[in-house]
Amino acid sequence: MSALGNRSQEVATINRPRRPAPARPATRGRVLALAFAFALGALVAGGVVFGVTRPSSIEQAADRLRAESALRDRTQIRTLTELARGTRTRLLPVLDGLALALPGDGPAGPVAVTAADVEKWRQAAAAAVQGFADPPSGETATNVARSSLASAVRQFATTVDTYTMARDLTGPARAAALDLAARQRAGALFTWSIGATALDAVNIDAGYGHQHVFLPTSPGEGALTPDTEPEGSHQP
Repeated sequence: MSALGNRSQEVATINRPRRPAPARPATRGRVLALAFAFALGALVAGGVVFGVTRPSSIEQAADRLRAESALRDRTQIRTLTELARGTRTRLLPVLDGLALALPGDGPAGPVAVTAADVEKWRQAAAAAVQGFADPPSGETATNVARSSLASAVRQFATTVDTYTMARDLTGPARAAALDLAARQRAGALFTWSIGATALDAVNIDAGYGHQHVFLPTSPGEGALTPDTEPEGSHQP
């Protein structure tokens, strides 16, 4: 073979495409190891996040107690509203009688008020006080509403007692006792208006809407009055 032929064969051998070498087993092993490590890290990280964000048993118990307390308070609000409405109905005749016996300008009322009338007032006031005896414990706002209404009915009962005492007096002592009874009545009406306002607010918060359980008052007595929103509406 000539020198030219040998050189052509060498060039052909050099330019011949080489077959890719098969992947080494060690390389595949490293890839699998890296993939396994990544998956394991993801699982561990997910477990850590879940462990950190998952509510603890104490938090779960606290959430359950809050939910139970809210449900119990809604029931108490409805019961208290019914009690307030019944008490208002019971007290209206007492207020009508005291309005005759204790006019706002201070003089003694008409002699048409009898001892039997006064006894009915005393019985009605005592029943109102008994209605608020042994109150349950609720949320703060509900307790404020209940306590204000309970204090008001006790003041009404005291007003009737003071008026009853004044009936047995004469002269300046009678006038002073009647004036005291008139001021006690005004204080009772003001305290009731505070409780009625608080009761209206907790009813709205509980989803029952406006509930107006106010007693009638006269201008200038300073008592709070109901708003103009209709009963059952949810406007604040």
